[in-house]
Amino acid sequence: MQAREVGLEAYFHDINRHSLLTAEEERELAIEVRKGDPEARDKMVRSNLRLVVSIAKYYVERGLPLLDLIEEGNLGLLKAVERFDPAAECRFSTYGTWWIKQSIKRALIDTVKSVRIPSYMVETITKWKKAAADLAIELVRPAHFNEIAERMEIPMEKTAIIRNALNVADSVSQTISIENSWTISDIIEDPSQIQPHTSLAKKIQIEMIQNLLCHLDDRERVILRMRYGLDNGEPMTLKEIGQRVNLSRERVRQLENDALATLQELVAEGQIEQPEIYDEEFEETHG
Repeated sequence: MQAREVGLEAYFHDINRHSLLTAEEERELAIEVRKGDPEARDKMVRSNLRLVVSIAKYYVERGLPLLDLIEEGNLGLLKAVERFDPAAECRFSTYGTWWIKQSIKRALIDTVKSVRIPSYMVETITKWKKAAADLAIELVRPAHFNEIAERMEIPMEKTAIIRNALNVADSVSQTISIENSWTISDIIEDPSQIQPHTSLAKKIQIEMIQNLLCHLDDRERVILRMRYGLDNGEPMTLKEIGQRVNLSRERVRQLENDALATLQELVAEGQIEQPEIYDEEFEETHG
């Protein structure tokens, strides 16, 4: 067993010694954290380390080993503990999940941005993918690696370079898809059109918005849930919402804008890239 694996086993054993917190314990500790109590902060962090591990496992094979993902997630956990509002109408795990994922995704994106694929290799990868598609049509099945190499007349001694470049390109593609998946307009797409490779990104987007809703009042929360179909995947127009909550269309629009402004401020305070929460195309379609 490698040293890093031994380190992980010891770490997992250590964090399992810390029991989970009840909702009341979370609230009490959060109050003490707000007062600057380092012991309360440490206890809240230790009790949620397993949450970081469970989230980090979703991001393996994206460019960073599991141990590094956990370390990045722990940074997000610490930030969440320091910012958690004890009066929020949600459990800490719901709030902390967003911050943990933010930290992990940012680390993955930074890692990918440091990767450079030579221009000649980019062209080769493009040709490779075209050859793979053509062969799949001819063979009525996915082409094997060696079959594609033979079609492109690539010597076997050079195929290892191609394989490595393809792995890097796939890693970049997956991570960039995380970076670019921030708009509510993406969330409200027809769920039946979600492809397997994007389902996790969609789940993350919805969770992000759900977590932020904890910071709105009841009426604003209800309006955004209906407006963007967060409960059933079916967005409602301003008029439909107004009829449901007995408010005018313009009053619903005002409450929606106020709620979105609050969320924008929350994101800004966290010094995170601001998601485009308001979308003109969505307004034209569902206004």
